[in-house]
Amino acid sequence: MPKLPKEFIDLCYSVTAKRPKTVIEHILKHGSITTDELKEKYGYNHPPRAARDVREHGIPLETFRVTGSDGRKIAAYRFGDVSSQQFKKLSGRTGLSRKIKDALVEKYGCKCFIYLEELDERELQIDHRVPYEVGGDGEGADLNPEDFMLLSGSANRAKSWSCEHCENWNNIKDRTICLTCYWAYPENYSHIATRQIRRIDLVWQGKEIDIYEKLKAEAHSLEKEIPSFVKEILAREIFRKHT
Repeated sequence: MPKLPKEFIDLCYSVTAKRPKTVIEHILKHGSITTDELKEKYGYNHPPRAARDVREHGIPLETFRVTGSDGRKIAAYRFGDVSSQQFKKLSGRTGLSRKIKDALVEKYGCKCFIYLEELDERELQIDHRVPYEVGGDGEGADLNPEDFMLLSGSANRAKSWSCEHCENWNNIKDRTICLTCYWAYPENYSHIATRQIRRIDLVWQGKEIDIYEKLKAEAHSLEKEIPSFVKEILAREIFRKHT
């Protein structure tokens, strides 16, 4: 592996999140990491997500092909262009992440945009409303906090899975489609990953847990699953108000 600029190495060691940190440290030590190593050595069953985590910290990765232990071709990752000019752009983008998070917390509070649950700020992750793979950052433009959202770890994983299995992500890459998706604006959407679906994510916490347990017990007594039982309750209430 070629000698890396000190500033870039400092950026690598500034990453504390477990998954990207694991990938970065492996590449620093070995020069690259394969999808098989990510799965078998570290237990990451979705290597592209791990690579994306690294890129979202402003660290460039390039994908190449190698031969796996069973003779088949597999993907591997190594650091991309870390020249002075490129790194300057990357470090500037990374430096904005703190400002973006602060701006979002100040305006919306410490809560997940999808599940609307209150969390410690350290547990909230910044994510593009429109996936970077579709909309990018807007070359040469200042990053706008409103182009990002705060997500809990579970919401971020759910969004990633849905987006990465979406036709728009894989083939169409139309930013306007993402802008009308649940995963960009859960408060105002017309589809979920191009599918005609509507969704409500409910979280019971604190004193509300007692209500959930009663709901669960009632559903069990009627031999019904909780989601379908909740739908029935809501449907009855809507019907009652309109008759």
